[in-house]
Amino acid sequence: MGFVELFLIGVGLSMDAFAVSVCKGLGMSRLNIRQATIISLFFGGFQALMPLIGWALGSQLADLITPIDHWIAFALLVFVGGKMLWDAFHEDDEQGEEAQDARLDLMELIMLAIATSIDALAVGITFAFLQVAIVPSVAIIGVVTFVLSFVGVAVGHFFGARFEKPATIVGGAVLILIGVKTLLEHLGVIAL
Repeated sequence: MGFVELFLIGVGLSMDAFAVSVCKGLGMSRLNIRQATIISLFFGGFQALMPLIGWALGSQLADLITPIDHWIAFALLVFVGGKMLWDAFHEDDEQGEEAQDARLDLMELIMLAIATSIDALAVGITFAFLQVAIVPSVAIIGVVTFVLSFVGVAVGHFFGARFEKPATIVGGAVLILIGVKTLLEHLGVIAL
């Protein structure tokens, strides 16, 4: 498998991470480069780690993971999206903008990174079957996801800085919709 194919796989796998990064950027009143980098490192790191795990497991656990991967992604995305909606409607008015921006919830980032990278686990299993060189493959996928996630945070900030509360509501709703879409696709209700 060549660079172009791996790059395109990386772009395809990173689309959920890009969308979630846009949602994270929506809540920023100012673009925080440090937070954008941390968010991008989580998404890029997990997007690289999951195919590596899938490759290592090969086909041994594919039958166990594949039937429930969509439920895991659905639950995590709906939970985090619901939390964003809750926070938007119940935010503490005493918090200043800097306090709001300074918060980066580690558990939330981990859940989002897992939810957006579960499909990459299946790709890693496929890599094992195709005998793909795993190190360059996961490096390309991780770097592509990092870059697109960083761009996503910046794009989200661009719109979110102008419409902070409505943008947070939209961001939460989008995460829930991504979770529902993932579930419906895997259940065969809508076409992939």
